[in-house]
Amino acid sequence: MAEVHIAVIGAGPAAFYAAEYLLKSGAAVSMFERLPTPYGLVRGGVAPDHQKIKSVTKVYDRIATNPNFRYYGNVEFGRDLLHEDLPNYFHAVIYATGAQSDRHMNIPGEDLPGSHAATEFVAWYNGHPDYRDHLFDLSVKAAAVVGNGNVAMDVARILERTPEELSSTDIADYALEALSHSQIETVYILGRRGPAQAAYTTPEIKELGELADAEVIVSPQDADIDPLSAKMILAGEDRTVIGNVDTIRRYAEHAPEGKPRKIVMRFLVSPVRLIGTDKVEAIEIVK
Repeated sequence: MAEVHIAVIGAGPAAFYAAEYLLKSGAAVSMFERLPTPYGLVRGGVAPDHQKIKSVTKVYDRIATNPNFRYYGNVEFGRDLLHEDLPNYFHAVIYATGAQSDRHMNIPGEDLPGSHAATEFVAWYNGHPDYRDHLFDLSVKAAAVVGNGNVAMDVARILERTPEELSSTDIADYALEALSHSQIETVYILGRRGPAQAAYTTPEIKELGELADAEVIVSPQDADIDPLSAKMILAGEDRTVIGNVDTIRRYAEHAPEGKPRKIVMRFLVSPVRLIGTDKVEAIEIVK
């Protein structure tokens, strides 16, 4: 029996890697998770069409087979388990609860119906129990995604995939049903940074160009980069930046294919106001 017993609050990647280190050190680990199921954002945040990334859970499964490991799901810290109780049973506590909320844009109209945080939509299509009853208006013709990181690419891609493409993923059944009836034809990706500073990875941006019924539209002006970025690319300092810029340039040079759906990428633009009365009807942006 281990002489040291550690409590880990949370069951995402950080929690499991912490548990692995502790178990290798000879400690016993009890992991507590608010949801019945473990794996955190690997289960509820990774896009359902990225199964290779989700396969990392096999590592966590192996960690959980250690005889000194115990998992307790459906236990909410602060309700079922209190901080003041833990010292009575554990030598130490590790909190691995992750980020619980989104950053706000802090612009007028952000609270209008039709404006959603990325975590809400991502958790919804991944079957997170807290978000399965959320409603998203998919009857509109256009949607805007603010940001140019990997999550923004995921959201745009899921919105523009065909039902046939989505059916081969592990997307939640209710989300597949809703998205199968989506009327969205155009998704605008609004990035505050330029092509050389965007936070997405090259595989993510390339994946947008592989959709069955959607094509990526980038204007030549949006594909332009500033002299400092051009110098950095010529120096070959960052292969990801080079890959990202090359991909955006190819999109800008590519002739339209006539696909029914469009993903329009804009760079160096910032939303300053969401416009509407009962719901979002337009976005005011500045260059």
